[in-house]
Amino acid sequence: MDKIRVDKWLWAIRIFKTRTSATKSCEAGRVKKDEEKLKASSKISTGDILKIRVNQITRTLKVLTIITKRVGAPIAQTCFEDLTPPEDLLIPSIKSAFLLPNAHRDKGLGRPTKKERRDIDKFSDYQDHFEED
Repeated sequence: MDKIRVDKWLWAIRIFKTRTSATKSCEAGRVKKDEEKLKASSKISTGDILKIRVNQITRTLKVLTIITKRVGAPIAQTCFEDLTPPEDLLIPSIKSAFLLPNAHRDKGLGRPTKKERRDIDKFSDYQDHFEED
């Protein structure tokens, strides 16, 4: 088999716990190939390079083997090559927008809400965009 649905492959190699979560991630635009957002039904093949955003970390994976069934973790790791730079694999709290010099949250406000967290992540992605140039 030379092509497979991207959501099925991401589930099979254990990037996502369920196929539904892999599908939702694709629908949300968190899975890209050549900077193009992929639908869950998009076909991928050996040699493709995918960028997947999971838990505030963007991982870059190269497809080495096409598998259709979910396998154990040691076997799953042989099906892809992780090209993610080591600094991008830092714990999300370390890369948090709270550590940006121009980000400030008053003491005593507690944890950010889900909406505030999304806004913070958008802001930090916006900042990263300008740091790359």
